[in-house]
Amino acid sequence: MAGKKVLIVYAHQEPRSFNGTLKNVAVDELRKQGCAVTVSDLYAMDFEPRATRKDITGALSNPELFNYGVEVYEAYKKRSLASDITEEQKKVQEADLVIFQFPLYWFSVPAVLKGWMDRVLCQGFAFDIPEFYDAGFLKDKLALLSLTTGGTAEMYSKAGVSGDFRYFLWPLQHGALHFCGFKVLAAQISFAPEMASEEERKGMVAAWARRLKTIWEEEPIACTPPWYFGQ
Repeated sequence: MAGKKVLIVYAHQEPRSFNGTLKNVAVDELRKQGCAVTVSDLYAMDFEPRATRKDITGALSNPELFNYGVEVYEAYKKRSLASDITEEQKKVQEADLVIFQFPLYWFSVPAVLKGWMDRVLCQGFAFDIPEFYDAGFLKDKLALLSLTTGGTAEMYSKAGVSGDFRYFLWPLQHGALHFCGFKVLAAQISFAPEMASEEERKGMVAAWARRLKTIWEEEPIACTPPWYFGQ
């Protein structure tokens, strides 16, 4: 939709990968709609995933006993966070929709993306106490996980060996995104592209492009425990 701003946080090492293709398709489709699209290509940026005292440029509140959460909260208020964090926070702040594009690692995000979440979504910026979940500071924004798996859809079913895919979405969508207030759109899961035929892979890419055409009409999921685990 014209005038909308989208941030794609992309975590894959290889531009010609299936993840790279999904990211490119999203950029093309959204720009065609008139959206302003920004990509944070975390590997290409050599993004620092570690949460350390280097993230605070000013003096520490308590240099004797380093507490990352406390120091970052104070630094955010004093505007003394490291520039790589504030640059990402500015991109998030400006976005109407944040898409995370990544391959699933151990039922979670790759380390570089986990580090982005750890460092960018800090207290003061993304949430405060008690401003979290529905009251989180990013409550006017949409978030969407677009990910690829090694396992098949059948493996990620309730009766499958890996359990329902909603189980691994819980800590990411609910524990991180919804905690910060994001309204979460249904995840785009491309199951087992490496095991799929070329035709099937093309179908997955086409399905993503098709979905993006009407993405602004979608309603967020009911991001509460029953959605993930049943009643």
